[in-house]
Amino acid sequence: MSELQNMVATSLAINDSPSVVRYPRGVGVGHAIAIGKGRIIRNKAPSPKEGSVAILSLGTRLLENVKAAEALEANNIPVTVADARFMKPLDRDLIRKLVNDHEIIITVEEGSIGGFGDHVVHFAVLEGMLDDGKVKIRPMVLPDRYIDHGSQGEQYEEAGLSASHIEATAMRLVGRSATVLTSARALDLNQMQK
Repeated sequence: MSELQNMVATSLAINDSPSVVRYPRGVGVGHAIAIGKGRIIRNKAPSPKEGSVAILSLGTRLLENVKAAEALEANNIPVTVADARFMKPLDRDLIRKLVNDHEIIITVEEGSIGGFGDHVVHFAVLEGMLDDGKVKIRPMVLPDRYIDHGSQGEQYEEAGLSASHIEATAMRLVGRSATVLTSARALDLNQMQK
């Protein structure tokens, strides 16, 4: 709950542009945080960085990202999890650190194509971070189609944004088998890769 409190307090400090905070029900007191600054939740950056994964989360999928990281680490894949907190302004220093320290970057958001993940990719391309071909970036977003009515968990599962989908995406990127994908989105992804 403290993260919600911090984001609400921070939004009150923004007076030169609009801001949006998505939040659950509840009450509390917060304090302002640095605008445009994310945070690293789990730092498992190895040296050398080969086979290492960084998951950059925006929004409510943070806990699922941590669950995916735990499952990946059980398979000896080092995973750092970062919370972007802000879509804009983008935390460029955080992205630089993640790219410098990891071979694979996965962005996860409850957004659509053209959102936060694409913003991160665009920044990385403009900065030349992908020029040497040693870093892979994959955005995970909501599919561009209607999601059936259901519980949030069912909808995230169908959308391909559950911990198992995040884990499977990382497994594929490090060159290991990823058999946990069973949703319609996963089938769409597998067809696209053929």
